[in-house]
Amino acid sequence: MKAFALHRYGRNRALQLEDMPTPELRDDEVLVRVHAAGVNLLDSKIRAGELKLILPYRLPTALGHDVAGEVVKVGPRVRQFKPGDEVYARVDDFRIGTFAELVPVKEATLALKPKGLTMEEAASIPLVALTAWQVLVEKANLQKGQKVFIQAGSGGVGTFAIQLAKHLGATVATTTSTANIALVKSLGADVVIDYKTQDFEDVLRDYDVVLNSQDGKTLEKSLRVLKPGGKLISISAPPDPAFGTEIGAPGFVRLIMRLLSSATRRKAKRRGVGYSFLFMKANGSQLREITRLFDAGVVRPVMDRVFPFEQTNEALAYVEAGRAKGKVVIKVR
Repeated sequence: MKAFALHRYGRNRALQLEDMPTPELRDDEVLVRVHAAGVNLLDSKIRAGELKLILPYRLPTALGHDVAGEVVKVGPRVRQFKPGDEVYARVDDFRIGTFAELVPVKEATLALKPKGLTMEEAASIPLVALTAWQVLVEKANLQKGQKVFIQAGSGGVGTFAIQLAKHLGATVATTTSTANIALVKSLGADVVIDYKTQDFEDVLRDYDVVLNSQDGKTLEKSLRVLKPGGKLISISAPPDPAFGTEIGAPGFVRLIMRLLSSATRRKAKRRGVGYSFLFMKANGSQLREITRLFDAGVVRPVMDRVFPFEQTNEALAYVEAGRAKGKVVIKVR
């Protein structure tokens, strides 16, 4: 099969289009013919070697975490899927490789594709939607009437998180550039801060939840817009000790995480708010809940560009530039 493979870590190192062996299918896996693959910053971080301590991949490996496609083969223990099913998923860590013609996916990770979406639209959803779900529903337990601040509202996670938070009945504030104000308002944002002309710390007060996806300076300011008892959940950094325990990291890695997050945790404690880090996980049952929201018309995909398979490296570069409105997708088939 054709695949875009990473042979050596490097910030701008090009992936190589080459013939790779068809992946071996495990008993609890489904082999999916890839029609489209979503592109995420996670892919570029892995390529750059930024996550070697927590995701020590053996190279070469194909990259890519989001897939939409068709089932071509199922393992002997698979019960929920059959050849011909149209499916989508955020594949599991250490089984990544959706920038390819075929990819194996655990049955527990997979879901049937939302009926009204194209393959490209479906491929744009899993990683960002699961991230938003795990922050807002699982970790924050966001309730009707609460206030949530979602940073970078026009990005991949932001565009879905705004819609999900509105569905849950929250008041939503977000940051974006002047050009994207209309977009985030159309998704349901109640308070829109133009980061080019405004400082969110001057506008927001007494928020229940912050979804942090930006840098350390933004993280520190975000602590100050929370009310006592509020929760700051970061998907960018720094990882906390609970995350190290959750992934079973070696002792020295857990120590590094403790040190990296110590200042943030200390400041959060002084303000009477909670701080936690989230590294999203593949989850088929949560993805099925998300599918229902799309099938009911509660949420919609937001896509920026679709690149042909041959331009996978260009798609990665486009995402890294940080200008995409919503998601970038590669059309494989």
